Amino acid sequence: MELDCTAVLADVWLMLDGECDEATRARLQHHMEHCSPCIEAYGIEEKVKNLLSRKCGGDRAPDSLRERLTIEIRRTFVVGESSVDTSE
Repeated sequence: MELDCTAVLADVWLMLDGECDEATRARLQHHMEHCSPCIEAYGIEEKVKNLLSRKCGGDRAPDSLRERLTIEIRRTFVVGESSVDTSE
């Protein structure tokens, strides 16, 4: 099955993120091996993703913020659970 370049380029991010199955990855790679415009676009998008990962990937929330968020999430979950009407 031949893939249209628009479909390939739309799915490049899924492939870069490792979010597509092996069959889809193989189809996308096969198309790009034979389509120079897609190879060029893939290379550019891969570079942008790598740059973003290097520049923004190391950020981590402070432990105190993570603890507060965990408490608030649990509190919201418990409050939400206790307000559910179980009399049905």
